[in-house]
Amino acid sequence: MDRNSELKAAYLEVVENQLRDNDPPETLKTYERLCTEGFTEKNAKILIASVIAFETYQMMAGNSPFNRERFVKNLNMLPDQSFEVK
Repeated sequence: MDRNSELKAAYLEVVENQLRDNDPPETLKTYERLCTEGFTEKNAKILIASVIAFETYQMMAGNSPFNRERFVKNLNMLPDQSFEVK
């Protein structure tokens, strides 16, 4: 397994955990919305994983804590991936 595959698997595991635990609840809400909009379960999870990856990058690049407000805003923007940085 290459690095990109490992990273993708790790982010999808985070999505699975968030869905299972309903924490944060916005993840499950977004997942259900995307499935209702016609996305497959797999593609809905990949879209959510992209928000998690983006937020992780923002935290690491800015040496800052998790920004729940930004995370929820970006979930709400899906499937558009023009994520908000601030």
